[in-house]
Amino acid sequence: MHDLYVVSHPHAEHTEHDLVGGWYDSELTARGRRDARLVAAELVRRRDGVVRQVRITTSDLARCVETARIVAAEFGVPITADQRLREISFGEAGGRPNAWLAQRQVPAPDHDRLDHRGPIRGAETRREVATRVGACVRELMADTEHDHIVVTHGYALTFVVTTWMMLPVEAVGFASFATAPGAITHLRHDDYWRNRTLIGLAETSHLRGGED
Repeated sequence: MHDLYVVSHPHAEHTEHDLVGGWYDSELTARGRRDARLVAAELVRRRDGVVRQVRITTSDLARCVETARIVAAEFGVPITADQRLREISFGEAGGRPNAWLAQRQVPAPDHDRLDHRGPIRGAETRREVATRVGACVRELMADTEHDHIVVTHGYALTFVVTTWMMLPVEAVGFASFATAPGAITHLRHDDYWRNRTLIGLAETSHLRGGED
């Protein structure tokens, strides 16, 4: 078995202040750091008795790096930060109030799901995000000596999953896997049947112990 756990970074400051995220580099809140510790404990629990070593790769944005460091401390391994795992860029909207973006955003039409850019200067297309995320994940998939933990963002998570499932970029125009802050998604490659299975999507039961 070859496992990949995708962690959606926990609650971050831009969310607390109702700001557009994307490449805007906000840090975790106190709640986010608490939840990152719960994520780490849950991953250690799931890995109990597993011999294969784990490798941790994260988006290079602060909210993911902080999450990854908290997880890595429990496993005693280093992290690798990779810009390709960043959230979609909202261009000039990053760090602005969400209301500013909502007034200007134009949804992608059905006939142009992959390459629609919209009116926001500097924003990425779905194809651009899927391509860069996919390139990173394919490199991790080739490393079968390790199981993997990937720390990333809500929108980018979809393309971690679709790449693991071997779906080409041209097929993911309508793909969307919903997640939540601090959620864990579990993917597995079966050595015998060669299936790539979505074991668990956006699981958050481990966070309940940290509720106030």
